[in-house]
Amino acid sequence: MADRQLSSASITGRLAELGSVRWALHFAARRRVAAGEDIIELTIGEPDVPTPAALIDVAHNAMRAGRTGYAGGRGEQVLVEAIAAKYSKRSGRLINQENVVAFPGTQAALSICMLAMVEQGDAVLVPDPYYATYEGVVRATGADFIAVPMSAENGFCLTVEQLENAMVPNARVLLLNSPHNPTGAVLNDREIAAIGAFCQRHNMWILSDEVYEDLIYGKPFASPFDNDDLAERIIVASSISKSHAAPGFRSGWAVGPDWFITRVQSVAESILFGNQPFIADMTAHALTHADDTSKNMAIAYQRRIDVLLEVFGSCSGLKPLRPDSGMFMLVNVSATGLDGSKFASRLLDFGVAVMPGDSFGSQAYDFIRLSLTVEDETLRRAALRIVNCAETLLPGEQST
Repeated sequence: MADRQLSSASITGRLAELGSVRWALHFAARRRVAAGEDIIELTIGEPDVPTPAALIDVAHNAMRAGRTGYAGGRGEQVLVEAIAAKYSKRSGRLINQENVVAFPGTQAALSICMLAMVEQGDAVLVPDPYYATYEGVVRATGADFIAVPMSAENGFCLTVEQLENAMVPNARVLLLNSPHNPTGAVLNDREIAAIGAFCQRHNMWILSDEVYEDLIYGKPFASPFDNDDLAERIIVASSISKSHAAPGFRSGWAVGPDWFITRVQSVAESILFGNQPFIADMTAHALTHADDTSKNMAIAYQRRIDVLLEVFGSCSGLKPLRPDSGMFMLVNVSATGLDGSKFASRLLDFGVAVMPGDSFGSQAYDFIRLSLTVEDETLRRAALRIVNCAETLLPGEQST
């Protein structure tokens, strides 16, 4: 038999430039830090507070009690019940265990739900800017990724007009994210209702990433999941990664119509087959006991936003966008003459690592994204370095 060249599946080509490539600058910064350079890292959204001790105790005690075996494919009953209770209380309608499936994090929930929703020949609408992994989540299925350009002029809040302008006949899903990463935009009830009506008119699913639900600054949270009229077309995905400062535990979920969640479970079992019982116990505790972690983080992040606005106010080359949620800030750097990617690369030499805006879509091309997850004074030092970098590019301005 003649030799045949081995090859990989088409999915590997579709995702070739959509994984760690987006985080190249972050990894470059890590290498320079390892080499001894003084670089302040503002790249990733990892809470700078410890996971609550009570949750660590629950996980530890559960392991000691033998909760280290296999879990059910839908998730441990104690966790599934806690998730169902959370969304029953929030939505005002009865959410059963059949409406819930547990996952190791929001990323897995989004990816597997998307696999169960679309395939080649379908399309998914994704508001742009978007979280860096979303394009991979869609393209892994073989479906078309349709960016929906949003505008900085209205704070990157998604509108029905923007959706209508981007609409294609084969669109089957809107991948929605509010509170939004990377912009920090928060949609209100009226905006959510209009978007829901759009999806009803076009008979589309809504896959809603709500991981920042508990990190909003002074605005009410609104979700299409809480609209009874959308109950049969909405899937919500979330986790305790941000709300309880527990990203490394990888504990998330999806909630939606029972018939669809049963089908999602079958897909999930072929890839994951449940998550760790001791983490399920910890997550159930997080969802059923009062905790101030997200409240305290929100207070700290608002204070740090004020620090950045104060420092950046002295520099005409930096135009920050005040976020209404989350742990990031976008800053428009186009007045320096550079786009976000070139500015971020140059900024490494000034001792600060940030994410270039184009990692989050074309509409963030002129922006950089800063994480708020460092101590106030460290963030102030980083902000001064960013101003210094910008002022070297501005004629007639002196570096600080």
